[in-house]
Amino acid sequence: MPTSLEDVRVLKNVEQIADAIYKVAERWNEFPRDVVGKQISRAADSIGANIAESFGRFHFGKKIQFLYYARGSLFETKYWLNRASARELMSSADSKSYATRLTEIARQLNLYVSSLKGQRSGEITVARSVRENPVEYLTSRLPENFPEILFDETDFAWLES
Repeated sequence: MPTSLEDVRVLKNVEQIADAIYKVAERWNEFPRDVVGKQISRAADSIGANIAESFGRFHFGKKIQFLYYARGSLFETKYWLNRASARELMSSADSKSYATRLTEIARQLNLYVSSLKGQRSGEITVARSVRENPVEYLTSRLPENFPEILFDETDFAWLES
């Protein structure tokens, strides 16, 4: 578990996205900035603000509650990204890129909540992660003169100098 607010990795990721979205919305004309820009900026900032507020809470229930608020703001941000794209304020590619990054942050928030729930119940939980299936390397098709050792110590000597 992070020991300080600055150690919360998910918060750092959210801050990057919120700042990027703000910079995009800041360049819009007055009416779209007023209608969509303010909403999308507030929603994106609210994700990080709720994560920070959860970190400042003592009881696990309150921490988790604010993480759920953060997740709600995340989905609100995705909504506004769709609106910005549909209204041609932002390219579809940029909107999809931000939405993809937010989806990853939603996964991080879910893992963080699971971790807190495990701590609350006294269980030691290991965060689930995506794992690739092992790859089987086929060596039966190698040429007969293929060396047993590809590199020896002299090949790596230049690394030490």
